[in-house]
Amino acid sequence: MQTTDFVATVFDGTSNPEKVTVTFTMALNALLKGHTATIILMVHAVELGKPGAAVGMDIGKPFEPVADLLDKYIDKGGRIAICGACMVHNGMAAEQMDPRFEIITAPDVVELLMNAKGSLQVT
Repeated sequence: MQTTDFVATVFDGTSNPEKVTVTFTMALNALLKGHTATIILMVHAVELGKPGAAVGMDIGKPFEPVADLLDKYIDKGGRIAICGACMVHNGMAAEQMDPRFEIITAPDVVELLMNAKGSLQVT
């Protein structure tokens, strides 16, 4: 597991687009400031690991739609990590997840957080 400067952890998925939007906005801005970044999808947020899951998530101005934020974030080198245990707990499988995203374990989460220069926990 490669560590990054900034780690944002989100626990909500499509049922709470405001929290998802803030998570992706802050992680993208970390990249724009020259930092490396990882977003960790945990608990219900693992549903965002499915391809196209962010399409239609748009809370309006001044924020960008989550799908656009995700594309920019990935294009700028941002990483998405999916909690493997959360994925299984929610009845999902690795084959359902976007292949650009990495499935991680609890020790990986701890390593990412302990080595980050900054983090954001969106619960």
